[in-house]
Amino acid sequence: MANWVYPLGTANDGKWDISLGTSDSTLAIDGWAHTGLKVATLAAGAAVELPAAAEERIVVPLSGSFTVTVDDGEYSLAGRQSVFHGPSDVLYTGIDKAVTISSNDGGRVAVATAPAKAGYPTRLVTAAETPVELRGAGNCSRQVHNFGTPAALEADRFIVCEVITPGGNWSSYPPHKHDEEKDGETSLEEIYYFETRVTPESPAPEDSDAIGYARVYASDERPIDVSAEVRTGDVVLVPYGWHGPAMAAPGYDLYYLNVMAGPGRVREWLISDDPHHGWIRRTWEDQDIDPRLPFGA
Repeated sequence: MANWVYPLGTANDGKWDISLGTSDSTLAIDGWAHTGLKVATLAAGAAVELPAAAEERIVVPLSGSFTVTVDDGEYSLAGRQSVFHGPSDVLYTGIDKAVTISSNDGGRVAVATAPAKAGYPTRLVTAAETPVELRGAGNCSRQVHNFGTPAALEADRFIVCEVITPGGNWSSYPPHKHDEEKDGETSLEEIYYFETRVTPESPAPEDSDAIGYARVYASDERPIDVSAEVRTGDVVLVPYGWHGPAMAAPGYDLYYLNVMAGPGRVREWLISDDPHHGWIRRTWEDQDIDPRLPFGA
């Protein structure tokens, strides 16, 4: 299933560390049509450009601060030290707008995309405005930044959020799917972009290997079977099927950026749990949220 898993360095293009599924991506992916992702690592003062295209975009600083220029103005994104230091300012650019992203102090930036037709105004969503959700309980506790969900952002097609999972915890759990248009479920492709780190104040040696794991498996006759070890810069694509858990190995915190969009009429995240595992949600009622959360600045 190599076409669904892209370790760091396997989806690069020019200045971009990752270029998958976007209007200007040179890497073709059979069966992939609704979402895209670009990631760049930029020195202070360096910039990347995106041409105007019929896709909506949201610029997400992963580390460092950035200035973003679009057709209707210039926007300053305060950024953050790392993805494990709370939410960042993000910028929704709408469609048919050229975008230039300049690094202020050196860092890494992601751009989530989706082909779109309806135009919505450029919008800066600040870190302070970002809805922060603590989801699950016990060792299924995780932190979600809902800056690009329907409740937080007007957009045409995509749903974008980021999830931080403390070491030893499971997220994207119970396994679930969103690969059919039916009552209670929407059909959405999904991108997982991962970053990992050694849990702070751990007695880890300097050469420790911060890892996590991701699982995707078939929900119908369409074959898919992914059990991937993931690190910073790796991407897993979910075209269909049950997906989860995303596991933060003990001693290592796990982050992922999610980009979802699909062909359906409604922009909404409606899921079905794997019936073998959905019961786990009921056990959270008697458990507390992991006290390590929320992660912040």
